[in-house]
Amino acid sequence: MIAALVAIAAAVAEPSTPAVQAPPSRLEEASRALEAGRLEQARLMILQAVASGQKGAAIDRLTADLAFASGKDAQALAGYEQLIASGETRGPIFERAGIAALRLGDEQKALPLISKAIEAPNASWRAWNARGVIADRQRDFAAADDAYRHALSLSPDRAEIANNRGWSQLLRGNWSDAVQDFERAAATMGGSNMRVANNLELARAALASELPQRRRNETDSDWAARLNDAGVAASIMGDQKRAVAAFTQALEASEQWYVRAANNLEGMTASR
Repeated sequence: MIAALVAIAAAVAEPSTPAVQAPPSRLEEASRALEAGRLEQARLMILQAVASGQKGAAIDRLTADLAFASGKDAQALAGYEQLIASGETRGPIFERAGIAALRLGDEQKALPLISKAIEAPNASWRAWNARGVIADRQRDFAAADDAYRHALSLSPDRAEIANNRGWSQLLRGNWSDAVQDFERAAATMGGSNMRVANNLELARAALASELPQRRRNETDSDWAARLNDAGVAASIMGDQKRAVAAFTQALEASEQWYVRAANNLEGMTASR
């Protein structure tokens, strides 16, 4: 009897064996690799999954996401459109499809996709930022202001939003506001982004009514590009003299920019 009780007690006291969790599937691992930016690893895992016979919406979605992350926007957009047509609309699919269309320069296709994305209660700053870019390209500045306001409320420290809002102000000739936004973007990025730095210099030059100065070790092509941009800015402001000076200097600085600067200069002289 005592032996039986001891045996029962031992059985009760023995710790239970923890349940063994199934290892993540290859598609789950591919998805994690994509999220971490390991694109080549994700690509190989997707190929292995396809080779093993896996197919369907999950594979199609990962393939489209990989194309999107790799900058293959035409492939990504086509994949997302097929998924949307089949009823697969979970996650940021409208956002990514819209951004892919926007990067391809197709605002007409991007607008309805991004509009669907920002209708979601959990719409991201990326979706609202893209909506602002579309509005700017369509010169709908009221919609642009609303979009950038939403984007900044969701992620106030994103340099991309400040830079795009700065360019929006640049398009309207609001140089002081543009400078503030570009300065905000530059401070966030630590001055490491040349696009933001160039935009800031362009806005400051327009505000100061002077042409940008050539940087140390700057190539002829980069120097001519910035001069051409300064000429465009001056033209928007109606400063014909400074615009002509900028385009003329761009002509002299680089053969690569000769045609564009020449066309801009021709347009300036023809409008006099």
